[in-house]
Amino acid sequence: MKIKTADYLVKRLKELGIKDVFGLPGDYNFNVLDAIIETPDINWINCTNELNAGYAADGYARINGYGAVVTTYGVGELSAINAIAGSFAENVPVIKIAGVPKTSFINSNAIIHHNFSKPDYYAFEKTYSNVVETTAYLDEDNAKEEIDRLIETMIKTKKPVYLAIPMDVCHHLIDHKIPEVKTKSDNNALNEATEKISCMINSAKNPLIITDYLIKRCRLQNEVRAFINKFNINITSMIMGKGIVNEDDEHYIGINHGPLADNDFIDFYKNVDLTIGFGTLFSDLNTLGFAALPDDRFKIDIQADYVIADGDRFENVLIEDVLAKLLNSNTIIPKSQDSAAKPFKGYKDIEASGNNIKTDEIFPLLQNFLKANDTVVIETGIIGYASSKMKLGSDSNYLSQPLWGSIGWATPALFGASMADKSKRPILFTGEGSHQLTIQEMANLFKHDIKPVILLLNNNGYTIERYLSNNFDDVFNDITSWDYKKALELFSLDKKEFAYHSVYTSKELKTALNSAENEQKEKLVYIEIFTDKADIPTLMKKSLDFVKNRNV
Repeated sequence: MKIKTADYLVKRLKELGIKDVFGLPGDYNFNVLDAIIETPDINWINCTNELNAGYAADGYARINGYGAVVTTYGVGELSAINAIAGSFAENVPVIKIAGVPKTSFINSNAIIHHNFSKPDYYAFEKTYSNVVETTAYLDEDNAKEEIDRLIETMIKTKKPVYLAIPMDVCHHLIDHKIPEVKTKSDNNALNEATEKISCMINSAKNPLIITDYLIKRCRLQNEVRAFINKFNINITSMIMGKGIVNEDDEHYIGINHGPLADNDFIDFYKNVDLTIGFGTLFSDLNTLGFAALPDDRFKIDIQADYVIADGDRFENVLIEDVLAKLLNSNTIIPKSQDSAAKPFKGYKDIEASGNNIKTDEIFPLLQNFLKANDTVVIETGIIGYASSKMKLGSDSNYLSQPLWGSIGWATPALFGASMADKSKRPILFTGEGSHQLTIQEMANLFKHDIKPVILLLNNNGYTIERYLSNNFDDVFNDITSWDYKKALELFSLDKKEFAYHSVYTSKELKTALNSAENEQKEKLVYIEIFTDKADIPTLMKKSLDFVKNRNV
């Protein structure tokens, strides 16, 4: 049986569990969009610009497992590339699809719109080749083979891929059969690695797992939760891995902020004699400026396709196979926990006051607002570190972008994440500088009846950049002030209700959050929090001081 190439592509997306495809229309991608809208149980989502569409697909993929974004040739592709680069940096599997001019134009090197006066039809594929795992430019001879190759690559690497499909190739008939994607470890290396890991765990008195983002990308959260409970092993998380385990689990000891953590965490960590990495990434922002780097107790490092155990490296062993084999092991002896007190997880309650609010007061109050089954999306900036300390409710998602750190990501990422799972309560915490970059996607929150609670930190500019700049008052860190309540009126077209709260004190924030508890059931809730432009959370200040002292 033969089907159209575009139909086969959409069939493969649907097989991956993708039910919503984000993007913008353009005359070169109409045939792809026709295939999407004509396929049952898959939806086309018009975004306000291509960058936002890429961010939305990223947020969607972090929840759903995979995401897709479609743009037109040239202008649309380049608008989306920053979002795809972020997905590449953080192992978020998104397929970037570009509708491109028909083959006759390509072969004749015709000068047509969205190209250059000296045409280069492959310029944008070459550009994308730097920010995706692989690319493909379809023609009638390679269409089936290349679509299958890209999908297999995305499944295996959990990284974005790029596909260019000419208008005429969309209608070319190809075989409809979907090939099996086989992922398998080298069995000998797998056995050797897991045997050594098991022996090392058995030899340790007080091992500690450090979990991180690759566990999310490989969708192994349940396996990790089962592992710590079966073998009675404590676990911490890097910032990018927050939310992998339920934070009320007795084995979870809080986020790993290293020497910048609270004293009870530091004291508990001192007694650890073996640390085990589950998909860790020790980048600067994931370690609070390299404060939370591992020490010589970090002797087991389980990555996506290799393991290092006590200096021995085992190649071609997949993290899912390693965890499965360890979980089913009969040789690992469960640990008996000593009587040492576990660190306090999260923030301690504070007394709200009528004084001007400090950023340190926001997080304990927001933590009390969180509950089970939330999706919490945190923007880059001064709120990232402090937010990571908040204790989540059970079965919650926590999304942040500490490696790529592209401001503006969080607003459309919240939209994408909410489309992926509408059963969870969406919560966004962003800064006004970041929000202004991508605020247009608020319109889609109203259009698709998504009712998040949005906290906007208004501190009169790029506060984190002020601290990093040579002069705190450099004018380039000032931003234009907006009336965000009126922006809500614009994006809702006055047809959708919303609740707006302006907050200047911690008492007002507590009141606003209490109101939001019920308001959010019926409408979008927007809480604008006004702080001094020089005020930053204590954890951020600790990190900045650590970096400054290290560089002296």
